[in-house]
Amino acid sequence: MHAPSPPSRHVEITLRGLLLGAAITVVFMAANVYMGLKTGMTFSSSIPAAMIAMGGLRLLGGSGILENNIVQTQASAAGTLCNVILILPGLVLIGHWHGFPFWQTTAVCGIGGLLGVAFSIPLRRALVSGEHLPYPEGVAAAEVLRTGQGEAGAKGLRDLLTAAAAAGIIGLATTGFRVLGEGLHGAVAFGGAAFRLGTGFSLALVGVGYLVGIGACLALLTGVVIAWGIAVPLLTYLGQGEGASASEMAQAVWSDQVRLIGAGIIAVGGLWTVGSLAKPILSSVRAALASARGSGSGMPGKDQPREERDLPITWVFGAALALAVPLAGLFWMFSGSAELGRLHIVMVATLTVFAVVFGFLMAATCGYLAGLLGSSSSPISGIGILTTMAAAVLLPLLIGTSAGPEGDRFVIAAALLVASVIVTTASIANDNLQDLKTGRIVGATPWCQQVALIAGVLVGAAVIGPLLSLLYEAYGFVGALPREGMDAANAMPAPQAALTSQIANGIVHRTLPWTMVLIGAGLGAVLVAVETRLRKRGLTFPALTVGIGMYLPLAVEMTIAIGGVLAWIAERRLRANVRPRGEEDEASAVDGARRRGVLLASGFLVGESFVGVVLAAGDTLAGRSAALALVGPGFEPYATGLGLVVFLVGLAVFFRVIAADPGRTD
Repeated sequence: MHAPSPPSRHVEITLRGLLLGAAITVVFMAANVYMGLKTGMTFSSSIPAAMIAMGGLRLLGGSGILENNIVQTQASAAGTLCNVILILPGLVLIGHWHGFPFWQTTAVCGIGGLLGVAFSIPLRRALVSGEHLPYPEGVAAAEVLRTGQGEAGAKGLRDLLTAAAAAGIIGLATTGFRVLGEGLHGAVAFGGAAFRLGTGFSLALVGVGYLVGIGACLALLTGVVIAWGIAVPLLTYLGQGEGASASEMAQAVWSDQVRLIGAGIIAVGGLWTVGSLAKPILSSVRAALASARGSGSGMPGKDQPREERDLPITWVFGAALALAVPLAGLFWMFSGSAELGRLHIVMVATLTVFAVVFGFLMAATCGYLAGLLGSSSSPISGIGILTTMAAAVLLPLLIGTSAGPEGDRFVIAAALLVASVIVTTASIANDNLQDLKTGRIVGATPWCQQVALIAGVLVGAAVIGPLLSLLYEAYGFVGALPREGMDAANAMPAPQAALTSQIANGIVHRTLPWTMVLIGAGLGAVLVAVETRLRKRGLTFPALTVGIGMYLPLAVEMTIAIGGVLAWIAERRLRANVRPRGEEDEASAVDGARRRGVLLASGFLVGESFVGVVLAAGDTLAGRSAALALVGPGFEPYATGLGLVVFLVGLAVFFRVIAADPGRTD
């Protein structure tokens, strides 16, 4: 009996690769959904997916860099699909849904994701091949694929799994057994002004801070200072907010008013981004269409080099038009309970056209920014808020008071639904262009990657509905618990969905505190000017992240900031230690340390999130929402102290590893 022949190094799409990509998809989707509902932020899975792909295929033998690239392409596409949690849980928060119906949730993610893939194909020639954009994350993933073969790939996989195990054990002790506290927080009042302080003890959030970098973390801290150091104390001093304690007053003011300032900043940042990129995007699309006309519409790559073979443009346009049919069907079924009469067809047609046209514009904008700044810096939050605001203004003008018993709640729900589709479309295009840049560097065939992207979207769309249902049934959302008697302290904040729901509700009911939004818009204009000036000097200070820093929970923001500051200090220390050896050795050492740091940070995210999902599954199967607590409420002060000690030890170990010289063997 002969052993199977190893695949050629030019083989890209294989059955084993697609199956491995699907498995990685489930893991990183679970991690991203959990982390997104808990913190409002998701993470890019391209690099850790590439490392796991290399490790898994290495065990099977005979894998090449192109097969590894296909696996990470498929897995990262599905991970990006999780950005739908920025909007979609709002349908539960407003009471329109009482869970996540499988087919509707799958349709939102599947149709939106496939539109994102379709839009990214004509943009590839323009934005990946033609604009000479840096695509920092795509280049980094390609470097991992090129240097991570063999023993280096196995070592990277060990680092990722070790970090995941450590974070998972700590997460189990925290969320499950409750022997470690989750954070430290408190509030004080001076002369009627309430100040709130706090941080969390999550290694996963430290990992997020490492991944987003010092520039984004400083912007985040700026938002914290504006929100909790200026706005909340000032408004509580002026008598705003209700509560028996300083902490409750501060929380009420932040929740009802201050985070809307952040929404105003994000809205202005998003508008500025779209406006400033309109000209280059239009010229890029014209170049893409001209290239497509020149290449013909036959089978992929019939008359082109392998590295330039896309799926035929006529197929792509035909698929995009065909997707409008199930999209219209989704809107039709969703609005079936509303008594719209003749306006039913008008509303469905308007929402379909709006989703496709606005979705393409947002996909092009995010794709351009992904090339310029990286996927993590693209304004997905701003696009979600802008789309929700536009839909919440448009729908009442379109259907007036004709929505029947559902009334205003249906209008809000419809605005959130169409925003969910557009955010999914933009997110997928945003990440896909990074993947296509990675493929271009390693010599991949574009149409093979595009097929992998489609597979990733389909797998992710089928998985995300059950994951959302699982987490909702186990923990609930703040303000929307699935069952009576559940512990509200365990509920997941879903901060971005809560904010967009609040905005849509305020617009439709004409109760939105526009003063706060307008203050945020003014601040946003100033911050955009600062960002533009700093960018010319090669510095990063994203205005959108300042807005995010004003509406994410305080403990989440502070823990993320710790990760970014820790990474910055570690890199400075490493540079100082290796600089005497010369610039080349310094650059090599820093790149190696960053690569290991990315893997460790990704491991933290995967480990803690995986434990959260497993606990949710156990709680759901057991029919209860309580944790596996080994101690009573009286142990809380001790748990907080133990949690702080473990957290500090974890930070110390992480710092030592990321500040160490990778070239030393002692």
